[in-house]
Amino acid sequence: MTIHIITPPPRLPLRVFQTRDQTRAYYNKISRFYDALADRSEAPMRKAGLDLLKPCAGERILEIGSGTGHVLIALAKAVGSDGKVFALDLSDQMLQIAWKKLDEEGLLDRAQLNCGDATKLPFAGISMDAVFMSFTLELFDSPEIPKVLDECERVLKSGGRIVVVGMSKEGEHDSLTAIFEWAHRHFPNFIDCRPIYIQRALEDAGFTIHTARMKHMWIPVEIILGVKP
Repeated sequence: MTIHIITPPPRLPLRVFQTRDQTRAYYNKISRFYDALADRSEAPMRKAGLDLLKPCAGERILEIGSGTGHVLIALAKAVGSDGKVFALDLSDQMLQIAWKKLDEEGLLDRAQLNCGDATKLPFAGISMDAVFMSFTLELFDSPEIPKVLDECERVLKSGGRIVVVGMSKEGEHDSLTAIFEWAHRHFPNFIDCRPIYIQRALEDAGFTIHTARMKHMWIPVEIILGVKP
């Protein structure tokens, strides 16, 4: 007797309906308050991601969704004077805050800040040793996520690393996650992101998963290290 086990399909992530202009305007508006709103919960997750990335002296590292610059400072210190960090963010106001922080730390000579869209990275192919994203990939609508990761694959060198930290739709969700997704459906102008399948997205993009960790803020968070074959 043969028993067939039927695995139910994964629950699809919610869609994102904000335009680029709406997203830029929103983050410009909250840029001065972003750290007060989110840093306490996000900082431990960012650190866990950086611990996985293990940036090294002399490397060229891109951060997508660099925000107010916390990770940029850590990366700039890690790559040293022979390395370079590249920031990409849609919000020019976020980049201004990051620029000031780098300036205060004396690290501007190690950084290049760029305002732009991650679906079309303004960098040459095979030019980066590593890519880092935290709480950024889930801002893109589902059809755009493969485009972002394809761009990451394009700019990475062979054997290059990518670390993505983000809200996860894997596993059983508690009531807080359900409330968050309800708010995203009904108030997308304020709750513009949603949980996604991060490891699966990286695998679909062709990355080899080296390390996968699940942590918890008030919502499940995937911290994934992938490598370009």
